[in-house]
Amino acid sequence: MSSGDKLVSLFGGEGAACDAFGCEVVGGDEAVTLSGSRTILPGATIGVLGGGQLGRMLAHAGNRLGYRFLTLDPTPDSPCGQTAAQIVAAYDDQKAARELAARSDVITYEFENVDADVAAMLETESYVPQGSALLYTTQHRLREKRAIEAAGVKVAPYAEIVSLDSLREAAASLGLPAVLKTATGGYDGKGQWVLRTDDQLEQAWNEASRSGTQLVLEKFIVFDKEISVIAARRPSGEVKTFPPAENIHVHNILHLSIVPARIDDSVRQEAEKLAISIAETLGVVGLIAVELFLTADGQLYVNELAPRPHNSGHYTMEACRTSQFEQHVRAICNLPLGDPALLTPVVMANILGEHMEPLIAWMAEHDAAAERLGVEPKVHLYGKAEAKHKRKMGHLNVLAPNVDAALEWIAQSNIWRV
Repeated sequence: MSSGDKLVSLFGGEGAACDAFGCEVVGGDEAVTLSGSRTILPGATIGVLGGGQLGRMLAHAGNRLGYRFLTLDPTPDSPCGQTAAQIVAAYDDQKAARELAARSDVITYEFENVDADVAAMLETESYVPQGSALLYTTQHRLREKRAIEAAGVKVAPYAEIVSLDSLREAAASLGLPAVLKTATGGYDGKGQWVLRTDDQLEQAWNEASRSGTQLVLEKFIVFDKEISVIAARRPSGEVKTFPPAENIHVHNILHLSIVPARIDDSVRQEAEKLAISIAETLGVVGLIAVELFLTADGQLYVNELAPRPHNSGHYTMEACRTSQFEQHVRAICNLPLGDPALLTPVVMANILGEHMEPLIAWMAEHDAAAERLGVEPKVHLYGKAEAKHKRKMGHLNVLAPNVDAALEWIAQSNIWRV
């Protein structure tokens, strides 16, 4: 800890009033102002905008460190609400957001579609170390791409689309195939149209323009692998990266994250370097997930950013010295970051709604294949009320002597044969 850092133990929000410059601790006849980086100690309450599975796993990790959690989410008994106190309200409900601020010592968000105006308001009334600027940037593909380029990192060639004519011009300039995307709101393949021929342009424009948001056309990158790196940064400037994951998607939804990624060491080092550059340039506090395309000739292009814990980082929960969720808590509270080193090869496999029935059946049985292959599958279920088709319900971390053994167990399992 530097000499300018001060420890602030708020314990339920009592005894201190904080602004952007520090905290004023009220006691006796005088108030003492603590300047410099703010460090939030165990016993404090962490407010979470969003009550999904990321908030749930964040609360699990933070509870072990001694923090309390409060979440704001419109769904009663949300996944995070099952492990933390919950305010049931819409994300743009400013009254509810102010209640969250009043009851929390530090506020974080677990997904980037939180209302940026609410996050900006909370910055003036509470302590939001991630800030609203990063949220504003990563909520919008065009702003995000420009920020990535400012960090000196490559993205796929792109163009803003404002009309059918501009789509035709961009398709001619960038070449087909290309991907038309909504600038906001897309996830798991939603809000995306792959364009392979000119006669698809008009239909794609007609569908995409109904979204009511800006559009961007990206040149389709022919990639050899998709990888991701999660970097953590705290207000003091300390940055650490987790080992890159090799990601395999099925129907645009992440299916597997393979660690160690099957890439050259030079690529691994470059990917981690790019993630650090992005984290530092954007002034990240907390986690930033950097999704990358790796081409056959070893070039790396950033596809997307996510300023939060990420699905492709779930493998860290058992396979690393420090999980991504503990690291995020440490970062936003300005504690020294944990060691992200890998302890064991692992493959993370997502559990979707259609996988729940075979998963539950497997959990009640003796697994001879796991014993034979020397793997240990670890189950994480998210507590969602209804198992919907193609909806993420949980994941397995398959710990193994090598990734081939984990992949063989997954291939033999009945869980994903639906």
